Amino acid sequence: MLVTRQPVLRRFWYPVMPVAQLETIQPQAFELLGERLVLWLDRDGQPSAVRDRCCHRSTQLSKGTVIEGHVRCPYHGWSYNGAGACVNVPQLSDDQPIPTSYRVDSYRCTARYGYVWVCLDEPLLPIPHIPQADDPAFRCIPEFYERWDCSGLRIMENSFDNAHFSFVHQATFGDVANPEPASIQVTTLEHGLNVKTQVPVVNPPLQQKNLQLATETTLRTNDMTWYLPFLRTLQITYPNGLIHLIFTAATPISDRASQVVQFCLRNDSETDAKAEEIIAFDRAVTLEDRTVLESTDFDVPLDLQEEQHMASDQPGIMMRRKFAALLKAHGEIEQRQK
Repeated sequence: MLVTRQPVLRRFWYPVMPVAQLETIQPQAFELLGERLVLWLDRDGQPSAVRDRCCHRSTQLSKGTVIEGHVRCPYHGWSYNGAGACVNVPQLSDDQPIPTSYRVDSYRCTARYGYVWVCLDEPLLPIPHIPQADDPAFRCIPEFYERWDCSGLRIMENSFDNAHFSFVHQATFGDVANPEPASIQVTTLEHGLNVKTQVPVVNPPLQQKNLQLATETTLRTNDMTWYLPFLRTLQITYPNGLIHLIFTAATPISDRASQVVQFCLRNDSETDAKAEEIIAFDRAVTLEDRTVLESTDFDVPLDLQEEQHMASDQPGIMMRRKFAALLKAHGEIEQRQK
């Protein structure tokens, strides 16, 4: 499936960058589903997103400057507001109105969980609600914001795959001696999946410190939710009551690349476990996944006959069926690489 050629995928919200990245006079560029955007904060500190192309001579607005909450083109100084309208043309006199045709495409844009979210078309669904993000008992730790050269669907399938732990994660938590995947309980949601499972894992020294569990192995009780198209939460509960909830988005940059956005929520404090050490362990895990996933084909087939499967692939199979149903419901045909 080529994500940039499936119009329905433009109707979902995606986190595109940390809000803090916009706290500068330099507007920021981002590519979403092949669409080049420029983002900045308006006068009220709210994020704006428009097409990264001045309507005058096609210059990238992201190479310009933010002036009084507007983005100014570096070529001739034309300025645009968050609605995409040109609000200043230095070459016009004060009594000359700015033609209404002087405008660029604008996109829905908001801030949530410390990130800027963008939807390119009329949203089908709201941004998923994460109750723990509003719970004062939990702290939020931003972890990763980086480009991966692989499909978002591959990343989502990997997140729900219990069979790769013993092989991909041998250096972190995988038990090489026990490759048989743990059983799972899958519930189909209207716009996603929920998977529950209990997974015995190795508990290396750094993780013993992070979890305050001085045992060489431990048990993870996982409650995972996938949200169409490329978002997931993984809530891990440990025997001592610690909850480590990971939010991961694979925001589609293009057909071949995804922007991985990840933060975690934990019901402990910095005194209990240092954020930098929590990030260090999760970093080691994600790098193991990234190495494998960046070697996979980016054009993931929704037709189940094109790849082989085993029992533990059930969540991934259901995801592909959900995508196929989504395309059908919106009159689309899966677009593939020729």
